[in-house]
Amino acid sequence: MLATRHTPPVVPVDRTRFHYPEPDYSRPVFEVPWYFKERILDKLIFLYGVDNAWQAYLEIERLMKVYYAHKSPEMLEWEKHFNPADRFTERDVILITYGDLIQNHDQPPLETLSEFCKKYLRGVISTLHLLPFFPYSSDRGFAVVDFEQVNPNLGSWEDILQLKTDFKLMFDGVFNHVSSKSRWFQEFLNQNPEYNDFFIVFSTRSTISEDHLRLIVRPRTTDLLTAFKTLNGERWVWTTFSPDQVDLNYKNPRVLQKMIEILLYYIRRGADIIRLDAVTYLWSELGTECVHLQQTHTIIKLFRDILDAVAPHVGLITETNVPHEENIQYFGNGQDEAQMVYNFALPPLVLYTFQTGNSAPLTRWAASLPKYSDTTTFLNFLDSHDGIGVVAVRNILSPEEIDLMALRVLEHGGFISYKSNGDGTVSPYELNITWYSAINREDADEPMEMQVKRYLASRSIALVLQGVPGVYLHGLLGSKNDAEAVLTERQTRSINRKTIDRDSLYEALENPETTTYQVTHRFVEMIRKRIGEKAFHPNAPQKVLDVSSCFFTLLRSSLDGEEHILAITNVTHRTQRFSFPIQALELPVYEWINLLNRERIAVDDGWIQLDVEPYGIYWLKGIVP
Repeated sequence: MLATRHTPPVVPVDRTRFHYPEPDYSRPVFEVPWYFKERILDKLIFLYGVDNAWQAYLEIERLMKVYYAHKSPEMLEWEKHFNPADRFTERDVILITYGDLIQNHDQPPLETLSEFCKKYLRGVISTLHLLPFFPYSSDRGFAVVDFEQVNPNLGSWEDILQLKTDFKLMFDGVFNHVSSKSRWFQEFLNQNPEYNDFFIVFSTRSTISEDHLRLIVRPRTTDLLTAFKTLNGERWVWTTFSPDQVDLNYKNPRVLQKMIEILLYYIRRGADIIRLDAVTYLWSELGTECVHLQQTHTIIKLFRDILDAVAPHVGLITETNVPHEENIQYFGNGQDEAQMVYNFALPPLVLYTFQTGNSAPLTRWAASLPKYSDTTTFLNFLDSHDGIGVVAVRNILSPEEIDLMALRVLEHGGFISYKSNGDGTVSPYELNITWYSAINREDADEPMEMQVKRYLASRSIALVLQGVPGVYLHGLLGSKNDAEAVLTERQTRSINRKTIDRDSLYEALENPETTTYQVTHRFVEMIRKRIGEKAFHPNAPQKVLDVSSCFFTLLRSSLDGEEHILAITNVTHRTQRFSFPIQALELPVYEWINLLNRERIAVDDGWIQLDVEPYGIYWLKGIVP
């Protein structure tokens, strides 16, 4: 079994530290430190003006005090010693999954997921990102009907807590919109005055001028406004993503207060990281592009202030599928906004690299990545439940290169999702395909071993790059396209969301003849090697080396400067000669050992020289005399 070979010791997690549903009002009431109060008030004044800010603050302060009262004594003691610089280490790897991707008719899906993860991934994966597990009406969970309940088809809060015994948890904060079937929106349709300002509403479709509509950045090609029948007649409501996903109106401070209450509730229920889904579109303002507005950044910073005050162990990650230079704005100044940002440029750049056998664009981009602070980092992922976004590389690859990459995805059995450009035209937004099928053509005349090597070589780049690796469950398993699901559900994203029978999965994981076995076992072994090396700490220095377009090469060094790993990946289907002068590394290292197979590599006349087989990977750890 995967979990029985070289498994590092697992320290049991004390659930009482991180899950505290019962309040204790006997202890002294939490007082918000003055510096947090000032920071929160300043942001509320910017959002709502002086007259409304204090009233909004009083409710937020009450929510913070309620949350604090739920903390156990163990949690309070643990927090005294928490260091934000230790939030993420080299041992952190995040598994992204829906709660029901693995199914067994004898148990709830969340229980099945827990069994699988504990059987195969304990000591390998540190964190489980559970994609929305709430009751929903569409978009595979992202049209939330009730933010505070677990979908009964998946399990219960107790099942979530069972996962907490062995893994940290990431929850989705789907705070941009709600389902049109939600109670909040139904109250709006009934014209309950309490909910009239919860949404962005217009009396007619023509209220927004065509000039304003053309300005608005859209991630979809559907209409921005959707008509709904209310008690008082037809109303046109802002729906960024689909007619079933109704945007919330954060100009109403009660909406912000309600989402802060839900944010703190998730933490009470065990969340260590909150993923802010589609947060780019949180605040809308006619006459602007309605993305990346200062109000949006202010709300994220407000969330950060609140968590720093009452839940400092919890991190925020922003999901912003936008051009790279805009994406990294969500780090703020490195201390005041998200601690982690999705590295959206990485998947299309790696895909382009392996489609063309040319690492030059990836190397140039990686060399340009700045370090923001000791407490911020990227989530380095290649695949997700959605697909491979291409917007992030709009200013890195040319339009022709992006179109060619998309064409190759079509040839590999995938699909292209488009976005509206506001001028009547559309452009590729996302490539819908599994990562295995994107990298390998199913009808290619080549042995499985070559395809597995190509796949693992692509994966190695996300493992060695500065940041925290993230892998989607189907990526871990090397799943291929599920074309049948696309035909059945008429949703191109379904190609990478296949549900798997537990027994069939276990059988495949024990059969060396299957792709699942070959990919998963070897992938997991790579992860094991990675999490044991200080040089792969998310913030450990890296130096990208432009050796040849046939290789992606970088040097990682531990924070204490005592350990060094030279990571080399052949991105081509041919054996390539790697040659590099040792003096260029400026290290007192004259012998290296490949961590992946324990082979010793000597330095020949001051040069590291290797014949690297097709899609070969070397993680050379320097042996200091």
